Amino acid sequence: MKDKNTGGMNEQHLNRQRINRMKTRIIMMIGIWMFLSMALCIGLVFQVVRLERKIEAVAENMVSVQQVKEEIKKYKAAAEADDVKTHAVEADTGKKKKKESASKQQEEQEKEQKQAEEEKPKVYLTFDDGPSENTAKILDILKEKGVKATFFVTGNEEEYAKELYQRIVNEGHTLGMHSYSHKYSLIYSSLDAFKSDTNQLRTYLTQITGIEPNIFRFPGGSSNKVSKTNIGELIQYLNDEGISYYDWNVASGDATSQVYTPDELIGNVMKDVVKYDTSIVLMHDSAAKATTVEALGAMIDQLLAMDMELLPIGGDTKKIQHVSAESVHN
Repeated sequence: MKDKNTGGMNEQHLNRQRINRMKTRIIMMIGIWMFLSMALCIGLVFQVVRLERKIEAVAENMVSVQQVKEEIKKYKAAAEADDVKTHAVEADTGKKKKKESASKQQEEQEKEQKQAEEEKPKVYLTFDDGPSENTAKILDILKEKGVKATFFVTGNEEEYAKELYQRIVNEGHTLGMHSYSHKYSLIYSSLDAFKSDTNQLRTYLTQITGIEPNIFRFPGGSSNKVSKTNIGELIQYLNDEGISYYDWNVASGDATSQVYTPDELIGNVMKDVVKYDTSIVLMHDSAAKATTVEALGAMIDQLLAMDMELLPIGGDTKKIQHVSAESVHN
């Protein structure tokens, strides 16, 4: 009985030992498994961390490459813009230089032309005592030749005369005064008579043409010997009124008692105009001066052939005065 109990106890003891060994093995296996799992996890963590760093590095590199590309693009764009700007500036500069050169060349040409024109002898064709039917013929010739002249007119209230006053102005000629009455005994009798006659003509012409004339020619010239009034007083009056007066330094001869042919009238003018840089030519357009009309066309042709500049009297015309306005003082 005692042996049976002892055998049973030993068997139980052995069973416990086997169980304990199994437990130990299980625990060890679990421990090893846990260790390996932890090691694997740690290893995976390290790998993940490494991969993340590599990804970040790659991303940074990609960003850097992209930035470099962007910078390169910007640089190229800036370079191209600068190049375009440079070409544009060069083109503008070139155009500006060409324009300046062309402008300078044009200015020089205009200056040379002006100088050449200034050096040309100037001839002013003037006609006294009109208007008459001969005035109309003279205007026709001037229009045909493309030449402007100056008409020192008297007072005439006929309708044809009014039309001629207006035509003189409309066709670009200069309208001047030559007294209203053209009666020497009247206009030179006193200063008041001269004033009245001149004012009457000035007012009359202004009403007809709408333009107030401001140039005058003394009947007989400022050096005439018939005036009963000191010519200086008459000149002083014109000066005060802002009226300029013009005599002449070349005469065709149609005012004299001698009868000249058209060729002789032309010869009288041609022999004298060559003496002066500025010539004011005295002619007449009254009804009795048919030879003047006949001579005019050929006279103009010869003057132009001599490279003379034919002009109407204007503000810049050199004053030809037998008695100088500057010699008269208040």
